[in-house]
Amino acid sequence: MSILSRTLAAAALVSVFGAASAADAPGFVDKTVQVNGTKIHYQIGGKGSPVVLIHGYAQTGHMWKPILSDLAKTHTVIVPDLRGAGGSDRPDEGYDKKNMARDIHELVTGVTTEKAAVVGHDIGLMVAYAYAAQYPADTSKVALMDAFLPGVGDWKNVWLLRDLWHFHFHGETAIALVKGRERIYFEHFWNDFAADKTKSVKEADRQLYTKSYAQPNGMRAGFQYFKNFEQDAQDFAEFSKTKLTQPMLVLTGEKASGTFLIDQAKLVANDVDGKVIAGSGHWLIDEKPEVVVPALVEFLK
Repeated sequence: MSILSRTLAAAALVSVFGAASAADAPGFVDKTVQVNGTKIHYQIGGKGSPVVLIHGYAQTGHMWKPILSDLAKTHTVIVPDLRGAGGSDRPDEGYDKKNMARDIHELVTGVTTEKAAVVGHDIGLMVAYAYAAQYPADTSKVALMDAFLPGVGDWKNVWLLRDLWHFHFHGETAIALVKGRERIYFEHFWNDFAADKTKSVKEADRQLYTKSYAQPNGMRAGFQYFKNFEQDAQDFAEFSKTKLTQPMLVLTGEKASGTFLIDQAKLVANDVDGKVIAGSGHWLIDEKPEVVVPALVEFLK
């Protein structure tokens, strides 16, 4: 990307997030850091043992707003926007989850020398797993929320599902088709992957996420998350040869992943507590915050 293009992209991000965007909870502040060759935006707040909250596709770090105040009572909470999303840079490459975990690890180790608990939803859970697998000595606990692990067990049964066509929707034609129609595209996820679309991602959040991904290179970057699944599968198959020993919590939606992710987690970790959230689809913290927030807070104690 040229210097001019980067400048224009940065200006566009300022128009969405503000020159000093407001954090999502009292006591949290917005920061940016240069790590692993890219700029990562994050929020940080609270005091205590560190917890890292990693968002997924069609969202940003803002998705964790419902839990920030509770966690901040006893934890230093670090909430990054993944490369390609939110206030972070949108480079052309580097979207395999092994590398994205490196982004987050460099960020976290620049903030604290303590072991961190890592929590991830959707694409974020893949990054969280790659983090724990690469940096076990720096990881205290792991929580994975509703999606799947490429390269583990019967993963292709999910990757090749007809209804999950978006895993294979990327490239120039895909980018052209969604340009100016980002909201229409994301409504498919927010509505169709929820147990009840009226109790899914809130309208204000839908507007925020749409504006974020509609920025220059935003959709292209997001598609890279999926394009790299085959590389992720190779990396995760190798990671899985050494099981994680940290406590792992797996939360899934009854109307989404069901027991699939829990079964996968037992193939990669020794200490797994799996919970299927009744009446929830994919958007766990949006659909069932009254169940998900206490479950995470208790696990992260």
